[in-house]
Amino acid sequence: MANRVAFVTGSSRGIGRAIALSLAEAGHSIVVASPEVELNEEVAAEIRKTQPALTVDLNLTSPESVAAGFQAAMKEFGRIDVLVNNAGITKDGLAIRMKKEAWDLVLQINLTGAFLASQQAMPIMMKQRWGRIVNIASVVGQAGNAGQANYVASKAGIIGLTKALAQELGSRNITVNAVAPGFIETDMTKNLPAEVREKMLATVPLKRPGTPEDIAKAVRFLASDEAAYITGVVLQVNGGMYM
Repeated sequence: MANRVAFVTGSSRGIGRAIALSLAEAGHSIVVASPEVELNEEVAAEIRKTQPALTVDLNLTSPESVAAGFQAAMKEFGRIDVLVNNAGITKDGLAIRMKKEAWDLVLQINLTGAFLASQQAMPIMMKQRWGRIVNIASVVGQAGNAGQANYVASKAGIIGLTKALAQELGSRNITVNAVAPGFIETDMTKNLPAEVREKMLATVPLKRPGTPEDIAKAVRFLASDEAAYITGVVLQVNGGMYM
């Protein structure tokens, strides 16, 4: 069989980049999909040392852009075996003062974007009678968090979407799971004030932040043959922050 092909959204940096590199290491051809065209190329160059890679300028707020991205991937590779819905943004603020635009954009990218990408992947995977969809949720989608009503709602929505799709697609040999990261060292978290970091780490029994690689390994497992009988699951990778 040809290399399995993984389409990873938001793979230009951070957790998405780590996921793309990890899946490449496991022998997948990779579609590096994000709106950060130059960074996409850097990640793809890294992957191409060992595996084929395609870059896609992906705008998750545009159904046309999502459809075009999957068409490009099919044209290049002829198959898509794994979809990782990783792309996400934050626009934090207390709910009482949150602008509707901040609510809409976060939901649009984090939740509707994952739905649109899944909708593109489903017929391809159904035809192949094999597929893996892995959605990146968050600890806050389970536990809540003040000042992030939009982000929390989007990630709780991802968990619900995961379970609905797992039920719809199981008979076609397609598994759908979520990984819920806790406090992970990324661009998003590295600018936090020291006292906020300390406070967050105090809630983690393992007493350290996670790394993007910690998340990538969980995704790699769920995308593999070893996870064939696991579907509809939220795998918590949070150092015990929420149980």
